[in-house]
Amino acid sequence: MDEHGIRAAIDRHWAASAAGDQVAEHEIYHEDAVCEYPQSGEIIHGRANLQALRSHHPGKPSDFTVRRIVGQDELWVTEYQINYGGKRAFTVSIMEFRDGKVSHETQYFADPFEAPAWRAQWVTRSP
Repeated sequence: MDEHGIRAAIDRHWAASAAGDQVAEHEIYHEDAVCEYPQSGEIIHGRANLQALRSHHPGKPSDFTVRRIVGQDELWVTEYQINYGGKRAFTVSIMEFRDGKVSHETQYFADPFEAPAWRAQWVTRSP
């Protein structure tokens, strides 16, 4: 699959995630895909396990907002925001493709925090 095809697959994946379409959301993964959550130390083996895990999430994530998608060849990164039961999280997904499907994904989740006052003279605030 070329880069345009991969980008289209990623766009479909995030749109399905936002819509709660568990079937379409997981079409992007190989049957033997591996997904890692380094912050919790969890590794999910296989598309079926990943889909089951996400289907049973008690917080039913919502409000997916993709900030940007960058990549080339077989490595793609998506930055997005997600809402878990009223709590916003900033997330990075690193997807590695093999034969047009995700073979490995690593996801990082970060909570928002208040910016310290000492940095104010050098920064602007996002909305």
